[in-house]
Amino acid sequence: LLLPALLLLLLLLLLAALGAALLELPSYEIPRGVNQPAKLRLVLALLLGTAALGKILEKTGICSQITFGRYMRRGRRLAVDPKLFIQDLQFKKVPVRVYQPTAPSHGRRRGIIFFHGGGWVFGSLDTYEKVCRYIARESESVVVSVEYRLAPEHKYPAAYEDCLNATLHFMKNIEHYGVDPARIIVSGDSAGGNLAAAVSQTLASRSDLPKLRAQILIYPGLQALDFNLPSYQQNRAVPLLLRERAAFFALQYLNGDASHVEEVLEGSHIPADVRSKYRKWVSADNIPEEFKIRGVKTLAPTDCIAEVYESVKRFCEPNLCPLLAEDATVHQQPESFILTCEYDVLRDDGLLYKKRLEDNGVPVTWYHIEDGFHGIISLHDYCGFSFPAGKRGLDSIVNFIKGL
Repeated sequence: LLLPALLLLLLLLLLAALGAALLELPSYEIPRGVNQPAKLRLVLALLLGTAALGKILEKTGICSQITFGRYMRRGRRLAVDPKLFIQDLQFKKVPVRVYQPTAPSHGRRRGIIFFHGGGWVFGSLDTYEKVCRYIARESESVVVSVEYRLAPEHKYPAAYEDCLNATLHFMKNIEHYGVDPARIIVSGDSAGGNLAAAVSQTLASRSDLPKLRAQILIYPGLQALDFNLPSYQQNRAVPLLLRERAAFFALQYLNGDASHVEEVLEGSHIPADVRSKYRKWVSADNIPEEFKIRGVKTLAPTDCIAEVYESVKRFCEPNLCPLLAEDATVHQQPESFILTCEYDVLRDDGLLYKKRLEDNGVPVTWYHIEDGFHGIISLHDYCGFSFPAGKRGLDSIVNFIKGL
């Protein structure tokens, strides 16, 4: 009797989650121009169902919604790839997975450190297994995927410190992996792009280490001062990253909670003088006009709430928001690759940093996926179906790497 009862309970939970997901679907917007809209709806329904089931499990005391979400996102371990030697190690107590091509090499290979996305809250080595295997195999490079500590359990700067320490360890021990010290690259997507930019900026002044050859920033989140830039307005309800969730994740990383998400969204978390100081770098005025044709509202400035600013003032630290680094630091950045997606709230973060790098004389290769949405690289091959735009983006990254 126990087994049928458990199966019935599981069925009821799944039905409840499905119902919740279907009710939430209309609040999302999937633009006509997005790549594979029908497939995106299926992915969205799956993610919403997972979130709803996680909420039910949390209310029943079985596990937290975040824990369940992490479990569901991990993905399954893939079969052995004869073209890659893969091993799980620890760099300075930070878990990493190293991917080394098995084919003979005529010389030392490129070394790529990869930081995964997931809003600093989700993501793991397994989640990004397909992406890292693809990059290592197709670019014939050594890839090191880093599993940094996640929020809200581990607040800023935990993730940044893990990524920096893992990178330093790799750079000091590259002879073990047959890597050319002149061709070391840091990379990452979304929150991982944020971490890659922060690590690159930190290493810029280190004279005791090889200089980075390049940085690869895939739809990175680089600032938390203004969640009303054009891309945040235009794509506020476009999956897979909503405007509200972008602020939620930034607060989870910073403070371990999102109690001031509404104030952050409306802009009352930053004083007028601080906003004015950074306006030369964080402003819709710096976004090319072609990215404003889908409409942009000019919003009235809001008064800062001192209590909120006190709790989030570390948003002005470049290690958390790399777009705010001083020109002297930006000028020292290596050759850069930036990938952006049209239907992504973080599009303008990438565009603003592209401008800053170029203004400081840094060579930038920019690849814009006109029909792309946030997270599309990870969906290049997802659950039996693919998103061609994600594959195009991934191939653009590989082509950039092969040119270094």
